[in-house]
Amino acid sequence: MNWFFPLSKGSGPLPLNSLQQQRQRQIESLKAAHPSLAEIQKDVEYRIPFTVNNSTISVNILLPPQFPQEKPVVSVYPPVGHHLVDSNNGTMITSPLITNFGMHSDLGKVVQSLLDEFWKSPPALMSSGPAGFPYQTPPPGQGPGPSPAPMPHPGVDSAHGPPRAPAPYGLISELPLPVPTGDSQAGLNGHMYKMPEIPESFPELCDMNLTQLSDMSENEDVLLEFFVTLPQLKQVTSDKEELVTSIVDIAKRNLQMEPQLEGKRQEMLYKYEQLTQMKMAFETKMQRQHELSESCSLSTLQARLKVAAHQAEEESEETAENFLEGRTDIDEFLTSFMEKRTLCHSRRAKEEKLQQSINTHGQFPTSH
Repeated sequence: MNWFFPLSKGSGPLPLNSLQQQRQRQIESLKAAHPSLAEIQKDVEYRIPFTVNNSTISVNILLPPQFPQEKPVVSVYPPVGHHLVDSNNGTMITSPLITNFGMHSDLGKVVQSLLDEFWKSPPALMSSGPAGFPYQTPPPGQGPGPSPAPMPHPGVDSAHGPPRAPAPYGLISELPLPVPTGDSQAGLNGHMYKMPEIPESFPELCDMNLTQLSDMSENEDVLLEFFVTLPQLKQVTSDKEELVTSIVDIAKRNLQMEPQLEGKRQEMLYKYEQLTQMKMAFETKMQRQHELSESCSLSTLQARLKVAAHQAEEESEETAENFLEGRTDIDEFLTSFMEKRTLCHSRRAKEEKLQQSINTHGQFPTSH
C-alpha cells in the first residue's frame, strides 16, 4: 500500500496527476460539445435530455473512479428499443464507441455520435420497462409517432399552433355528394333541384293557327308571353319562392343560436387552456418520475458505490500518510483509519452483491 511510503514530510495538497488531468479534459470536452448538459454530481455524473418524435429521453453519463482508463457507464431512460441499447433492460448503451472507449477517445464526440445515431434511427419506447413502468408501445413496424396535438379553435391564439379549419358538424360529411343529371341542378352547397319534366309536345300550340305561330316566331315578346304562362315555368317560380322562404327561416334560426354557439366556443377555449396547463404539468411530473426511477437502477447504484468506495479508500490513505508524517497521534489514527477502511470494504461488498443481482435478475428486478 502506498501509504507506507510517504512522498515527503510536511507536503501540502498533491497536484492533479496525469489521470486526473485527462479526466478533466474529457469532462471539458463533454461540456463544450453539449450546452444542455446537466451536472448531477461534480466530475462523476452528467445527464443530457433530448427529444425525438415528441418523446423526451435522458442520456446519463457516469464516470467511474479510474476514468478515462475505465470506460464510462452510459444509459438512457426511459427504457427504449434500439440497436445501440441492451435489449434485456432497454437502458444500458452497448455501442462499440462505449465498449471500446480508451484513453485517447473523446467523450464529447462519442456522446454526440450516439445522439446523431438516435436522430437517424429514433428509439422506440418500451411498452413496459423491466421495473414495471407503463409505456405505450407503437404498432409493429413503426416507431413512436408524435402524440396527437389538440385541435385548436380558429379563434385560438396562433402561439398554440397554426389555425385549422373547423371540422364538419353532425353526420353531414358522411352523406354522399349528389351527382347532377340532365334534369337536375346542383348548387354550391350540394342542394339538388329536380327540374319539371318537359313534355314532348305542347297542346297549347296545337290550338294556334299559322298566323299566330308566325307572330310568335317573329316576335320575341309574344314568345316570352307564351313561355311565362307554361305550367312548368310557374312550378319553377313557385319552387324558387318556397326555397327563398326556407333559407330565410334557417338564417333566422341560426342567428337565434349564435349566443349559444358563442358560449360553447368560449367554454371550449377555456377547457383547451386547462388541457394545455394539465399537459405541461403532466410532462413535468413524468420527467421527474423518470429521473427518480433512473437513479434507483442497479447499475447506477453500483457505479455510485464504486465511486464512494474509492473515495473512502483515498480518505483512509490520507489518514495513514498524516500518521506516518507525524501530524496525528496513534489513537486518532486508529479510530479514523479503521472507520474509513471498514466503510470502504463495506461499500465494495455491496457493489459486488449488486453486480451479482444484475447478472441474475437484470437491470430492474421486478418484485413478486
